[in-house]
Amino acid sequence: MIEKNLAWLPTDLCLLITAGLVIILLIVTIIQIVKCSNLKKRLDTFMEGKDAKSLENTLIKRLDEIDELNEKNKNNEKDIKSINERMKSAFQKYALLKYDAFEESGGRMSTVLVMLDEKNNGYILNVVHGREGSYTYTKEIIDGNAIVQLGKEEEQALDEAINKNAGKD
Repeated sequence: MIEKNLAWLPTDLCLLITAGLVIILLIVTIIQIVKCSNLKKRLDTFMEGKDAKSLENTLIKRLDEIDELNEKNKNNEKDIKSINERMKSAFQKYALLKYDAFEESGGRMSTVLVMLDEKNNGYILNVVHGREGSYTYTKEIIDGNAIVQLGKEEEQALDEAINKNAGKD
């Protein structure tokens, strides 16, 4: 009798396992249908665009904007090159030195100002202050050298200006 009761077990067990698998597959199929439906909605929204614009029109607009940005970038690069070229002749190096021109004067009222461009061309402006008045001298500098002889304060200021930006490039 025990054998009769166990005889139904393999057939019924197979039927129950198959039914379980069918239910699991049905659930997986429903999940996949929902995901596909959501994906289709997203694709339809993407293809239509906002305010009934087509995707093609949106892409064309974006490509035109990219072309416009590329053109502006080229113009900016040209402007930067032009500014850099003009900067070469602008005064980029300087030194200011205050000193006493005469033993009896105090307060370091005399001043040397050196202004040089990228190639060390420029001017030295020396204002000498004394009891009788102030005198201003301008000396031209070409390639870091003066055309006329310089005083010790002028030499010191010129060296300072030349070496100020020596490490920067």
